[in-house]
Formats: sequence, C-alpha cells, structure tokens
Amino acid sequence: MIILNSKLQLSAYTDNVRNQHNSIGFVPTMGALHSGHISLVDMAKYQCDKVVCSIFVNPTQFNDLNDLKNYPRTIEVDCQMLEKAGCDAVFIPDVQEMYSTQELELKKQGVEDKSWTEGKDIDFGIIGRVMEGAHRPGHFNGVAQIVSKLFRLVKPDKAYFGQKDFQQLAIIRSMVKQLDMKVEIISCPIIREKNGLAMSSRNERLTPLERERAAIISQTLFQVKELQKQKNITELKDFAENFIKTEPLIQLEYFEISNSETLEPVINYPQANKSAVACIAVKLGGVRLIDNILLY
Repeated sequence: MIILNSKLQLSAYTDNVRNQHNSIGFVPTMGALHSGHISLVDMAKYQCDKVVCSIFVNPTQFNDLNDLKNYPRTIEVDCQMLEKAGCDAVFIPDVQEMYSTQELELKKQGVEDKSWTEGKDIDFGIIGRVMEGAHRPGHFNGVAQIVSKLFRLVKPDKAYFGQKDFQQLAIIRSMVKQLDMKVEIISCPIIREKNGLAMSSRNERLTPLERERAAIISQTLFQVKELQKQKNITELKDFAENFIKTEPLIQLEYFEISNSETLEPVINYPQANKSAVACIAVKLGGVRLIDNILLY
C-alpha cells in the first residue's frame, strides 16, 4: 500500500492509475477506522480496479472545538487495517496541505466559505437545514468543502459512504449533482457492534458502561420499525422519545421521521410515499452519536 501526503503525490498516483485504464474507488475517512470503514473498502475492491482511501480530520466540519480536539487519531493502526484490507493507496495530508490560511481564517471567524463551489450557486435546501443542519451550523458546508476538494484530486469513478451518516449522504449527492461531478456515490449498509450500536469512530471515547448503555439507541430504532404499522407518526415519535429517556445517561437531541429522499419531516404515512427514515441524535458522556433506520 502506498502512503501519499501531498496533493501532488496523490494526483500523480491517480493519473497513473487512470492512464492504465483502471477504475478508482474512493473511501474518504477521518481515521480511527473500524469494521464499518473496512466494509466500504471491501465494496470498493469488489467494484473497482484500485482503491484509494483518505485519512483527514477535517477542521471545517466541526462546530465544536472540543469535539475536534478530542476526535480519536490512530494513524498507524489505521494504515495497518487498510493494508490488511487490500487498500492500494492512502492519502494522509496535514491541514495546511488541504486548506489555505484564508480558508482557515474564514472558518475561525464563522464566515461561510463558498470557494469550493467554483462560483456555482449551491443550495442544499431543506436537507441542509433539518436535523444535523439545525443542530450543527456550518457542518455540512465543511463536509461539502473537503469532499469536493478530495473528489477533484482523486477523480474517482465511485465513492463509498456509510448509511449511518444518512443526511450527509444526501448532502454529498446534492453537491455532486449541482457541481456536475462525474462520480457515482455508493451507499453502504450500517455495520453494528454486537449490542446493536452503530459503529462509529466516536464510540472509542465511550467508557465500557456507556458503550453498553448506548445499545438503547438502536433498540429505539428497531422498536419504531416494528411498531410502524400499529402507530401513527406522532405516536411513533412519542414512543421513541419516551423510550430513549428511560436511559438516564443519554440526552436526546432529536428524533425525527423524514422522507428518505427529501428529508422533509413526515407528518402522516401517505406523505412518506412509502419511503421514510427514522433518525436519532443523542449525547452520551460528552460524546455525540447518531443513527438511523429505513422504514416501510
């Protein structure tokens, strides 16, 4: 496996791959890898000739500086996992490699940077305003900013993302369409721990007790899916909110049932058009966790 640290190295590598008429599957990550990430690599290997991963803790998508500071960083172990999984190349840049001083200063000042749109008028609409968009101002702008930069460098045929970040997937698909990027976005299933907790790099910050209690997050979603034919939307939301509150260590941030394509909140079943997703966000021991499950 080749380790690349500069944009020039990355471009040279991917240009060489394409010159040999090989397809590229790309898996962008922030490191602290787990089996969920490896499942993306496995899918990319199955569908593409070469697999490129990136490891970069992107500062512009964090609206909480403590979260950025405490985000787990395990580069050496990550590289071992990727090499074992058969990844061909991993891009590990530093912040200065990916962002100019001006871009970082805009973030520091809380000014929205639109340079990554290349002059195009990008509007994510409601998918950028609800749930994560409402609770993490500027988050999706930062996500789109770094993913667009990486897509322009790698020029992948396909890029792989986990369904756990359901709203992020919608944002990236919207970005790709609006910027007319020639990359297919592949959604991969959520990988869960034995107790049902969705795998996340942030899980590493949980204590053993917190990790055990966090199982109630997925239990809530599984119960909602089972009850969807017996209860209306309001009853389902009331059930979920009351159920999650039975765990005193967990603070519920939101529970929402949304149209799985538009992410508009669902008020009744016909409105969902037989396509809905239940999304939840909680805080546990200072760690923020999200999860979701498809309904209908």
